[in-house]
Amino acid sequence: MNPMNLLQLQGAWTQFKSNHPKFLRFLSAVCQKSMEEGTVIEFRVTSPDGREVSSNLRLKADDIALFKELQELLR
Repeated sequence: MNPMNLLQLQGAWTQFKSNHPKFLRFLSAVCQKSMEEGTVIEFRVTSPDGREVSSNLRLKADDIALFKELQELLR
């Protein structure tokens, strides 16, 4: 990966954390208490005009390992 891209990503991540502090605290709580195989994560997106799209996934052991690695990278 290009080092300049990493710097841009770091800046974007810092801005995201600043814009959405409650979301990151929520994710942290989920990771500490609910990350076990079989957990279902549901996503729902609502556009400004009210349209909704949703999906879900059931966590597998390798999903949890990936999330833990990402968690370490993003600290």
